[in-house]
Amino acid sequence: MAMKIDRNVCTACGDCEPECPTQAIMPFKGVYAIDPEKCTECEGESDNPKCLEVCMEDDCILPA
Repeated sequence: MAMKIDRNVCTACGDCEPECPTQAIMPFKGVYAIDPEKCTECEGESDNPKCLEVCMEDDCILPA
């Protein structure tokens, strides 16, 4: 499974991008997006997806 960023909630702060161990997060059309082919939900890296830990917006990053 992969995580997904809700474009309507993302503020393009960029806090999540450097935290992603698989480099699955990138700028996309003025906000950020997660490549589902690369996202592992930080399995083996962390108990929870790291992007969720740093995102300040409620319901911005959700399971895809």
